[in-house]
Amino acid sequence: MSAVTTRPAPGLTGSRPGGPRRELATAAWCASTLTVAGAAGATCVVIAYHRAEWGSGGQFGWFWAGMLLFTLPVGYWALRRTVSPRLRLAVLVGYGAFTYLPKLLRHPSGPLYHDEYAHWGQSHEILLDGRLFAMNPIVRVIGDYPGLHACVASLAALTGLSIWQAALIVLTTAHVLLTLGVAVLAGQLWPDPRIAAAAALGYSLNSSFLFFDTQLGYESLAIGILVWALVAALRAMAAGTVPARFGWAALTLLLAGATTATHHLTALWLTGVLGLLALVTTIHSIPARELVTPARVAWALTSGTALIVATWLGVVAPRTGDYLDPYLGRALDQISGLAGGEEGGRELFSQSVLPWWEQNAAYAAPAVALAALLGAAALWWRRRYTDEPLTRAGTTAMLLLGSLYFPATLLILTPAGAEGARRSWAFSYLGLAVAAAPLAIALLDGSRHLPGRPGRWWPGRGSNSERRPGTLAAGPWVVGAGLLAVCAVLLVGNNAAGMNPSYRFPGPPVYGSDTRAATPEVLAAAHWLRDTQGRGVRLVADRYSGLILGSYGEQQPTTGSASFPAYDLYRVRPGQPMPAKLLAQLRDWRFEFLVVDRRMAEQVPDINIYFETNEPLRHDGVPAFDRAQLTKFDTLPWLIKIYDGPHLAIYRFDFASLGRRVLPPPPASSGGHPLPRREGRR
Repeated sequence: MSAVTTRPAPGLTGSRPGGPRRELATAAWCASTLTVAGAAGATCVVIAYHRAEWGSGGQFGWFWAGMLLFTLPVGYWALRRTVSPRLRLAVLVGYGAFTYLPKLLRHPSGPLYHDEYAHWGQSHEILLDGRLFAMNPIVRVIGDYPGLHACVASLAALTGLSIWQAALIVLTTAHVLLTLGVAVLAGQLWPDPRIAAAAALGYSLNSSFLFFDTQLGYESLAIGILVWALVAALRAMAAGTVPARFGWAALTLLLAGATTATHHLTALWLTGVLGLLALVTTIHSIPARELVTPARVAWALTSGTALIVATWLGVVAPRTGDYLDPYLGRALDQISGLAGGEEGGRELFSQSVLPWWEQNAAYAAPAVALAALLGAAALWWRRRYTDEPLTRAGTTAMLLLGSLYFPATLLILTPAGAEGARRSWAFSYLGLAVAAAPLAIALLDGSRHLPGRPGRWWPGRGSNSERRPGTLAAGPWVVGAGLLAVCAVLLVGNNAAGMNPSYRFPGPPVYGSDTRAATPEVLAAAHWLRDTQGRGVRLVADRYSGLILGSYGEQQPTTGSASFPAYDLYRVRPGQPMPAKLLAQLRDWRFEFLVVDRRMAEQVPDINIYFETNEPLRHDGVPAFDRAQLTKFDTLPWLIKIYDGPHLAIYRFDFASLGRRVLPPPPASSGGHPLPRREGRR
């Protein structure tokens, strides 16, 4: 059976409108409007960040005004019928670069988010030592996925740039390529370049696009590779010759290997999407026999990708399953409890500082997305006899992928599953954007003709000759304004639901916020510990001190886990014995220091975590510790205080002194300085 014929120009290409002079004038007008809009938008974002940092208020309005100032003209130029292919490509490149700007302006000088500290430190270690697969003290599995770190460290070594500067280059490039990749992916199914551009713009509305998938994290690089792997897979399925089919298949598996070496979840999603595409194509091949060969190719690519992922997980990264299992398992337990009427859910936007319109947009976004998916499904059903077979099968797969967005929202109602739900949206929104893009263009075109299929009507009947001159099914400007309003709701609502305000905006130090953990006190303690004790010492710390000590301090912190409950050191009340098993673990694994942040007894963490996600501590708005629990270490003979600050204290373990009597409380020491040496200390 012959394969589906390869289209000559999928993606962003299209016919050239007019002559060179008209094209040049259009490009100049486009460049000038986007330059002015970009400058104005960036200015508004800077104003928003300054107002947030100084507590002036109004940062939410300024920020979204800046984003919409650039996004609206981008939408106009990208979806305009007469725009040339090169200009449309340039517009999308500019849009990809501009949408990286909020994260860049948020903190341009170094890591800020929780995972950024881990990936920055991992890249720094590779640059210093040249060793891949080293265990990371902050996120223990990222050492098994060195794709991003090796890329950043290699660029830094070749250019002489710092790790952070090299990371910004890698991440900006990856973000732009992700934007273009979504457009090219849609172009494999729909030859209309406006649909490709609409898919790219639609995907940028998901909650991860502006902040999460722009951070220094392995998903930021891997998700772009996933999209291009899907592009190559569709090209392999549509190839008309055996050499072309093998070439595109080889590229798909190469990109699958790169994805697997970069991020575990993205590799699993890639396997699942390829499997979904293979299954749908197989079902569609029953009435359309020309899809038999593409179905076989899809199953071969799915099997090859699954083999790569399984081999990596089994040989290189066997700890990944144990790392992921508690999050999904506990989330499912909490969903079951909610279904049974038990407590344990989370209240959305509880004590949130978000303005009312952002919160309302967050609630409205899933409903708007559902309407878009249903409309896309209706369009797919209407065109089921006119679309090419591979387009019909690919659109079906994208519809099913996009539908996964909605059950994932249930996880938002559980503390353990909220993070997983947010991370899944970056993948399910890919299907939603690609499937809904033809609907957006069909609505813009009104009743003139179907996008990409001249001469076909949707949803009206008849032909041009049957219509009155000057009439339209719906005014294009009215439809365009409605689509822009829909996109604004999705953009604002998805980001409001997906990102904490402290992640999006700067501000004064807040205890228990990853983005505001690098206070001068903690930074000074980290530098002092590295300068006096060297790199790579093992220590016990809370989540926020551990971020700084494990990155800037270059140490090996642990925050505890179910099998190593280091947080029990802090939970024990004065006068009660420490768990013998825990002390044995600390001694056998050669831990040297204990870090105590006394703010744990004074404040509740901003993100409601003291040590790790599944910690057995109270989270009811009251501090989980009292002052006595955190000052008892001053009286324990097997701990020697070596550093004392306004909030932070560092103790050295002296396991040889275990069993000695408890000492009386020492006199208060001066804050912010290392303490004098005591006998027995190294």
